[in-house]
Amino acid sequence: MRSLGVTVVSRLRKDASLRTVPAARPVRRGRPRVYGEHRIDLAKRAGQRRGWATGTFTLYGRPPGGHERLVPLGRRPAGGAVRVVLVDEPGGWVAFFCSDPAAGVADVLGHVAARFALEITFRDVKEVVGAGQQQVRSVAGNVGAFHLCAWTFTLTEAWAWGRAAEELVGHRTESPWDDAGWRPSHADKRRAWRRELLGNEIRAVLRPGLTEPEIRAAEERLLNLAA
Repeated sequence: MRSLGVTVVSRLRKDASLRTVPAARPVRRGRPRVYGEHRIDLAKRAGQRRGWATGTFTLYGRPPGGHERLVPLGRRPAGGAVRVVLVDEPGGWVAFFCSDPAAGVADVLGHVAARFALEITFRDVKEVVGAGQQQVRSVAGNVGAFHLCAWTFTLTEAWAWGRAAEELVGHRTESPWDDAGWRPSHADKRRAWRRELLGNEIRAVLRPGLTEPEIRAAEERLLNLAA
């Protein structure tokens, strides 16, 4: 990825095998060192009281608490030096790495937040919209079903884009155990759109002068929306 000019940011295991960057040495025969001479223990680094820097960064729409430490380390799969950020969270420290050693703390944590946003989108497409749950046999059928689910997700997000959060989470009043202050999820947006569609159909039925065929057609549409 580095040879392609791509920067990789991801979470790092607490027991990751890390070593220092090899020191420069005079020109001599043989291959240059891949690893540095000293092994780096992230748990020991995180347990030290010195070397921590306090910063405020806006992630997930709110500034997180804690301390961040910026440590350049060497890691062979990255093809050289990487930037490691240790974050002191209330539930314990976590480590993230970036393949660009010159990256700043705000850049690394910002990309971490963006990565989790993508993972949440993938989860919603699979669990809320139902991508991958269609029982079709052909490859073309699977591709078409996935496209339909992805477009359904996109259209729901587009419908809810300019709407207030209170409008999208109004149904939470029926669930006292739910926190109305949480930001609207994709399931909230999908449920609010369905309620609006049902409301439009019901108001259309209640208008005067309907004929028997129109009432039956409206009944069929309502059943299809509710089922």
